[in-house]
Amino acid sequence: MEYLVSIYRDESKDGEVDWERLGVEYANYAAEVTEAGVMRGGKKLQPSASATTVAIRESGRLVTDGPFAEAREQLGGFFVLECADLDEALEWAARCPGARHGTVEVRPVISD
Repeated sequence: MEYLVSIYRDESKDGEVDWERLGVEYANYAAEVTEAGVMRGGKKLQPSASATTVAIRESGRLVTDGPFAEAREQLGGFFVLECADLDEALEWAARCPGARHGTVEVRPVISD
């Protein structure tokens, strides 16, 4: 089953992050999930300030700059992993560098 591993971080603390070290950690993690044969995809996202939100309401299309939710932690990237079960997905999520400096959400993907 595929699982979406979403990585959230507090962007207000970006100045405290050693980006070079974190980049190496993510490269190592991506290599590990690829070597294990569970990697199906993933991307790093631009900061939440670059997001645009769209909603359709009775009055028509509502377009808003930035993320919809007012939250401290914002989605920073994701992986799609093919795992045998939730336990395996949680093991990989716990090894993700994002689990140490933010939070990582694991959610099953609906298969067709």
